[in-house]
Amino acid sequence: MGLEDILAEQLAVVFCGINPGMLAAAQGHHFAGRGNRFWRTLHLAGFTPQEVRPEHDRTILQHQCGLTAVVDRPTARADQLSQHEFAAAAAAFEQKITRYAPRFVAFLGKAAYCALSGQRTIAWGLQPRTFAGAAVWILPNPSGRNLAFTQDQLVHAYRQLYLAAINGA
Repeated sequence: MGLEDILAEQLAVVFCGINPGMLAAAQGHHFAGRGNRFWRTLHLAGFTPQEVRPEHDRTILQHQCGLTAVVDRPTARADQLSQHEFAAAAAAFEQKITRYAPRFVAFLGKAAYCALSGQRTIAWGLQPRTFAGAAVWILPNPSGRNLAFTQDQLVHAYRQLYLAAINGA
């Protein structure tokens, strides 16, 4: 039991989580945990005119954005996934991005992109290589468990992607 993708062709940005959390999978809505800062961050960064509630996650399509995850299996914490699970999901994930052809694929956290690209060290922000034809952007994970980033730091990072997306970079 995973979480249904919210995708359409030719979106500006597809936000890509590592995998669904248990609550999100149980409720059937992306970033459903109370401590998750995704929807607030998206709004404050400029992607949405107001903060979207998780139960209205499909409205993100109206803002030229989509949602998916690299690995379908829900877990309580992303570190419960194995390298094998990333490897097993890689081909299907790449086909998905190729099929929907977003301008940007934004990985929420470095772990999934590191696993897919084989790179050990990556910087935040725009990456030098594309993935399945899309420009790659690495953003901090908005999980409430990610204490390394404040809300303001998240907003600043996501705002850089927003500005690149609206300027057609």
